[in-house]
Amino acid sequence: MTRLPILVKLTAAFAAATLFMLAAAAAFVYVRLRHDLDDRVDANLHARSAAATTALSAGTDVGSVAVEDPEESFAQVLSTSEVLQTAGSPIGAVIDSDQVAEALRRDLVVERELPGIDGVARILAVRHESGTGPMVIAVGQSLRDRDEALSSVVTSFLVGGIGALVAASLAGYALARSGLAPVEAMRSRASEISASDVDARLPLPVANDQIRRLGETLNDMLGRLGDSYERERRFVDDASHELRTPLAVIQTDLEGALLAGGHSEGVSAALVSALDETHRLVRVAEDLLVLARAAGGQLPIAARPMEVGDVLTWARCRFAPVANVSGRTITVFANPGLVVLADEDRLRQVLTNLVDNALRHGAGDITLSARADSDGVTIEVRDQGDGFATWFAPRAFERLSRAHPADRSTGSGIGLAIVHAIVDAHGGRSTVRVGAPATVCIWLPTHPPS
Repeated sequence: MTRLPILVKLTAAFAAATLFMLAAAAAFVYVRLRHDLDDRVDANLHARSAAATTALSAGTDVGSVAVEDPEESFAQVLSTSEVLQTAGSPIGAVIDSDQVAEALRRDLVVERELPGIDGVARILAVRHESGTGPMVIAVGQSLRDRDEALSSVVTSFLVGGIGALVAASLAGYALARSGLAPVEAMRSRASEISASDVDARLPLPVANDQIRRLGETLNDMLGRLGDSYERERRFVDDASHELRTPLAVIQTDLEGALLAGGHSEGVSAALVSALDETHRLVRVAEDLLVLARAAGGQLPIAARPMEVGDVLTWARCRFAPVANVSGRTITVFANPGLVVLADEDRLRQVLTNLVDNALRHGAGDITLSARADSDGVTIEVRDQGDGFATWFAPRAFERLSRAHPADRSTGSGIGLAIVHAIVDAHGGRSTVRVGAPATVCIWLPTHPPS
């Protein structure tokens, strides 16, 4: 029961409550109706018993006044030893000798089945004093009509109750669904909020209830998270910007020291290593600056029409020496005349990150391809590696996201995030394909957005 959805639980609870109320109402009506019908039968028996007493005292036949329908009612006069008079359908004495003895002491009401009477009969036996001694007058009535009326009521309750239960359950389901609709709307909106969507808020219901207060609390939390994210973005932006100058100075000094020469082999190796690390720090600072500006919607894009094949060829030429060292090749497939509207420097940065990513994490030969697609061009970078895992694909373009979180020695973890930020700033789309071969796709428009 605890695993069932809350909508099912609420509907089941509503249906159970309705079933309980219907059963209680049906039981009350049944008992009350049976009591009323029994009272009517008893009143009729007492009236007929009084008429029989009067007729017996006047010396007339009791059947003429105490029997209304011979098939449904009857009357008998009994002594302690025999049946003195019988009117109606029963065969033999309607009460036994013990009941006769009891009726001589007090009025007796019994229900029993009798030969010749359809169904159970209700019998009233009373004492009567005559000149020959005490005797008992017994009048009875078949309860078939009462039982049929009660059976009809039970059938009506069963048929009507099932229909009412179904209708109530559907109404309960609709009410519960309506009541939970604001929660589902907030959940759906929350699933659409990205890490950089700092101004996003959850929709609030009109009613001023607990659900609205929950939404307001969550919106306040989103506001605090947005403020924190904005402070982080400004810090990264400022830090990246401030780091560029000292890193450029360090890089220039190291390059000058290497060009000056005259160093021992150990010092020269140390200078080369320091220069490599400085280059890496410069790239990281530039990447962080791109991410910070993209998150703030301030990434400058100098878009102009350009041929895609030229940029792919440039990427191949840049990385071919590195690929050849490991016995890998880079191939370009692009039809002449494929033109996109893009910032050339930014597009080169995208391809640099994608090819570098394929060289670091992929395997086998690398293919750079471009094809016309709708109102734009799709560029694919593909290698022969294992590709993207199903769980990782939705997170591939997030900052600091790694397919192998424990391995932090092969990059900063922001390469694909840079790709996504630049492509998004162009009004394009970036996706990855699950499974082998490893493929990253970017789509760029051929015309400015309307």
